[in-house]
Amino acid sequence: MLEILKKLIKNKTVLISGAGGSIGSELCLQIIKFKPKTLICLDISEIALYKIEQEFLNLKFQNNIYVVADVKNKERLREVFNQFKPDIVFHAAAYKHVPMMEENPSQAIFTNVLGTINTADLALEYGVENFVFISTDKAVNPSNVMGASKRIAERYIQGLSLNAKNGINQVRFITTRFGNVLGSNGSVVPLFTEQIQNGGPITITHPDVIRYFMTIPEACQLVIEAGAMGNGGEIFIFD
Repeated sequence: MLEILKKLIKNKTVLISGAGGSIGSELCLQIIKFKPKTLICLDISEIALYKIEQEFLNLKFQNNIYVVADVKNKERLREVFNQFKPDIVFHAAAYKHVPMMEENPSQAIFTNVLGTINTADLALEYGVENFVFISTDKAVNPSNVMGASKRIAERYIQGLSLNAKNGINQVRFITTRFGNVLGSNGSVVPLFTEQIQNGGPITITHPDVIRYFMTIPEACQLVIEAGAMGNGGEIFIFD
């Protein structure tokens, strides 16, 4: 598998949207191990990019470019694609906090749907080799706005994959579904820890609920492996 990952990434220009988030930043750290030509870290938050920049300075990796951009702004994204011509895109930029998106449904749609459409369309336009979309298990029979917005984005990506199989485009579009990632931004475990330290109560969904967790490094390794293994059109679900 290591050789396959090297072949995927080595000497390639890799763009990661949402690079300042818990998943995006770990993807950045894992991808540099395979010696990309350039790693483009794109995020709407300059503070998040600053933090990951400081981390990379300590690692003495020099081939990073930090881009402040909003995936909802297609013309700004076009500038980035036109300037750097990425070979591989990992699209991690999203709003993912379920209760918050119930209160702000339009923003879930704008970012999770329109942002994905913008990024995927530009991947097509600029001839990206691989496009890996990071979705969620909440997109399965969605019961909330966040999950529904991700499912719409999945369907769009699947539509582009069908076009690729019919010879209309050459991009390999791959979807990965995250479940509960231990310690990621908005994860329930830090919340539960804080609630226990404060003497409770613990706000569980249901007394009988079962949650399965993986760590951030494990999840990100699987994302990269999915990008290497996928032929296009698959939805990879992490076990």
